[in-house]
Amino acid sequence: MAEMSRRNSRRLRRPISQINVVPFIDVMLVLLIIFMITAPMLQQGVEVDLPEAEAQALEAQERVGEPIVVTVTSAGVMSLNQGPLVNEPLAGPQLVEIVQELLAARPDTQAYVRGDRQVDYGRVMDAMVALQRAGAGRVGLLTEPPRDAN
Repeated sequence: MAEMSRRNSRRLRRPISQINVVPFIDVMLVLLIIFMITAPMLQQGVEVDLPEAEAQALEAQERVGEPIVVTVTSAGVMSLNQGPLVNEPLAGPQLVEIVQELLAARPDTQAYVRGDRQVDYGRVMDAMVALQRAGAGRVGLLTEPPRDAN
């Protein structure tokens, strides 16, 4: 008799064929929180107060990739936007060496200098000369468009 009740209980219990989404929702909420916290930290760069100028943009060329940008801070410190030492202070010879490696990998890469408006003009020229020594054919200067006085 006890054996019969066990068989009947097995027949009455069927596996539930629904997916439990609660753990999935928990994981998604945790990932959402993690990404919300880390996203602002991922933005890196060097803060530079660019000069304003009413200049025409350079001719649009076919972009091979991200351009090489040398940033010169108000203290005269130079850094690169890519390579092994991203946004780290670089000396002239070190800058030339890294840019040569970048240009060897992608020869058609455009090169720009972002100079702070307070920096000595000689430091901006040093950055331009370093880019030319590394093999950059044309070097552009980055500025901000003028703010409206309204």
